[in-house]
Amino acid sequence: MSRPVTLVVVGAGMRGTVYARHAAAAGARVVAVADPDPARRAAFAAEHGLAPEHVHADWTALAAQRAADAAVIASPDGQHAEQAVAFARTGHHLLLEKPMATSEADARRIVDAVEAAGVILTVCHVLRYTVYTRVLTSLLAAGRVGEIVSVQHLEPVGWWHQAHSFVRGNWRREQDAPMLLAKSCHDIDWLLHITGRPVERVSSFGSLKHFTAANRPEGAADRCLDCAVEATCPYSAPRLYLDCLNDPDRTFWPLSVVTSDHTEEGVRRALREGPYGRCVYACDNSVVDHQVVSWEFAGGGTVSFTMTAFTPQEQRRTRIFGTHGYLEGDGTLLKLTDFRTGREEVVDTSAESGASAAEGHGGGDGALVDAFLRAVAAGDPSLVWTDAATSLASHRVVWAAEQARQSATVIPLPPP
Repeated sequence: MSRPVTLVVVGAGMRGTVYARHAAAAGARVVAVADPDPARRAAFAAEHGLAPEHVHADWTALAAQRAADAAVIASPDGQHAEQAVAFARTGHHLLLEKPMATSEADARRIVDAVEAAGVILTVCHVLRYTVYTRVLTSLLAAGRVGEIVSVQHLEPVGWWHQAHSFVRGNWRREQDAPMLLAKSCHDIDWLLHITGRPVERVSSFGSLKHFTAANRPEGAADRCLDCAVEATCPYSAPRLYLDCLNDPDRTFWPLSVVTSDHTEEGVRRALREGPYGRCVYACDNSVVDHQVVSWEFAGGGTVSFTMTAFTPQEQRRTRIFGTHGYLEGDGTLLKLTDFRTGREEVVDTSAESGASAAEGHGGGDGALVDAFLRAVAAGDPSLVWTDAATSLASHRVVWAAEQARQSATVIPLPPP
């Protein structure tokens, strides 16, 4: 690029920090930040060398004029629509954290604003950008399994991740965003990407089964630090967060969400005073802890997607059943059986990526940011794969699935 792409960042939490770091490493320049939390603002400003006049508690001043080439929007989900529309109107290209919005009406507002302004929008469906996905889709495009007849896909959220993010944490309330939107719109988008077919009918089942007051063990306290049964509880907050102190890979996430004081005293204080020390059976959570979504796509093929809390936190697992072959993947390895020859082939995608698929969504975080920066520098929206219309299409499947789950019906999904 002839000059560095400049960025403003709205939301200096986990995702905003990750995208900003990747952008800076790729040669972009972060020129301003907005975040209501003073500690996060200060840490972000120090990392990127921002002068005080470029550090804001409120984002509206940044959006009022063209402050940079692009805006990274990584704020709470419910704020995405207002912010994306405002920054698009002043000519900023947009790197927008998923979900793009919490309602179809707001998502369409974003699409309309982006189209009217002629700016590039990239929604952060990072799974599309991994080496694993690129290898998998190349096998499918080459006809190695023939025509796709059905797909099974598992998102193993993980017992402790569910407790951290979706019981005690910021994404626990269905009224803010249902689990399928907050967590699994990644997977729905990815499944549309690999099948390449529009969805025609959707059904779904799921509920909040376990993390309720009805399942609270006898003798359990409202906080883990006071609990007589904490030592035998799978969801013990002291076990989870104190163990992070001994693992450098887990001090950024999840521990930094809980406290910036990475000492035993600091963690215990946070568990005593903050939301992450609460009993998982005494929280105000309402999102589902398991859900199944099924759909029929154009041409008669089917997809079955399962999201569940009750697993180790592992990579996604996918089985693709085709007319000429069978493909099974775990985020790193792809195992292909060719029906015409009976031969089995194993492709290790980590050999190409040079990194574990568990790192930064399998390298998808960095690859997405790189693609966005190239698109902005070249003025070429074709360089990104998660544009406004594409992302709206996958979000419509999420909203149809939630309607199906809540109404116990099959929801037709006509073209937009």
